[in-house]
Amino acid sequence: MRVGFSALVIVLGASFGAASEPVAAQEKGFFERETLSGGWAGLRKQLLDAGVELGLNDIAETLSNPTGGIRRLTIYQGLVAASLKLDLEKTAAWPGASLYVDGYQISGRGLSRNAIGNQLAVSTIEALPSTRLHDLWLQQDFLESQASFRIGQIAFDDEFYISRYSAIFVNSTFGCPDSLSSDLPRGGPCYPFAVPGARLRVAPTSNLTLSAAVFNGSPAPLGPEDPQVLNSSGTNFLIGEGGFMPIVELAYSFDEEPISSLHLSDIKVGAWYHTGEFPDQRRDSSGLSLADPASNGMPARHGSNFGAYLVMNKMVWRRPDTATQGLAAFLRLGYAPPDRNLFSFEVDAGLTFKGLFPNRELDVLGLGAAYGRIGYARRLDQDQVVFTGIGQPIRDYEGVLEITYQARIAPWWLLQPDLQLVCNPGGYIQAPPLAPVRQPIRNALVIGLRSGITF
Repeated sequence: MRVGFSALVIVLGASFGAASEPVAAQEKGFFERETLSGGWAGLRKQLLDAGVELGLNDIAETLSNPTGGIRRLTIYQGLVAASLKLDLEKTAAWPGASLYVDGYQISGRGLSRNAIGNQLAVSTIEALPSTRLHDLWLQQDFLESQASFRIGQIAFDDEFYISRYSAIFVNSTFGCPDSLSSDLPRGGPCYPFAVPGARLRVAPTSNLTLSAAVFNGSPAPLGPEDPQVLNSSGTNFLIGEGGFMPIVELAYSFDEEPISSLHLSDIKVGAWYHTGEFPDQRRDSSGLSLADPASNGMPARHGSNFGAYLVMNKMVWRRPDTATQGLAAFLRLGYAPPDRNLFSFEVDAGLTFKGLFPNRELDVLGLGAAYGRIGYARRLDQDQVVFTGIGQPIRDYEGVLEITYQARIAPWWLLQPDLQLVCNPGGYIQAPPLAPVRQPIRNALVIGLRSGITF
């Protein structure tokens, strides 16, 4: 999922071996069916009864920055996600076990990479074109499903540091925070990457969940090349490369909805640690500023990294006699040491309203804002001005404001117009050549339209 993309992937189901209903009773009208391709004349239901879940989801979008950024550009990009989940109790008589695999086919080009130059990428699906494996894991449930253990190739943003109410937004930082992926080696285990890892989850009550995991430290070999090029297929399966990243998260859920018994609100606190080496953002190995002419040019090395975060989701008002319609709010806070991380503090927050208009019960309106504060790299910029006597932009923060509306045209199809304002692209860095000398990249306005289809 950013996304965050995983929240957009809709698993398609069907069944095998049970007494099936007449085909005519299963098939619905074109705009009433759950998936574009329908029930396959009952085959979907037969497969599900046999423990086989298939998923195929397509996201396509057009984004444009009519003003601001490095240059004006209109782009198309797409993501096709295919998934398979096997209930091994049904398929192999292995109680409590399941196997899951998914993969991406990514096309087009990203607006942030090619036109804006910002860190908080404007799309959850922005990545280099590729066909890649994503998740591939085996899970065992035990203690009457109050606990589970998962091992294999896992993405950080599958389960950690996520908000249920931020998932509708198009900007990637509302999924796996870009402040975190900017701080971790090679982008960390966030979209489009997953890495070898293991996760243990225990839920002693329906309200309380404790999750702990360890991920490989880097999704691609260390080096100057783009990690998406070095691991273009998602099959590097690195273990120990760049260290390891353990994480723990405690979640408390509340506001039980009386119709479905879902918990509509929760609070999560988490902390992560990384065993790899991280360069100092300001000082060299002798303690001098890297901007000092006497510097040896080699950043000081930190033997580890760490951070903490808080996520709060709250259903502020629920429309009576509905399960999830109403006004919801979310807030996420994240901190990492400023001496070894580009972003030292991150906050994103927003409001969503589901079913705002009559007869549009499944539509969602969202307003979100994100802020990422630059760490000691801003002091390096200040040092550069002091030592050279030449004025230049001083990095401070990057921010984004997004307004979006997710319109459910059919159960299998959504359309989503989107508007974003990107503030201080790159944290207020100097624009590349051909721009006025010592001028920062201009704030950018982004408009777009996303389509999501479940096959």
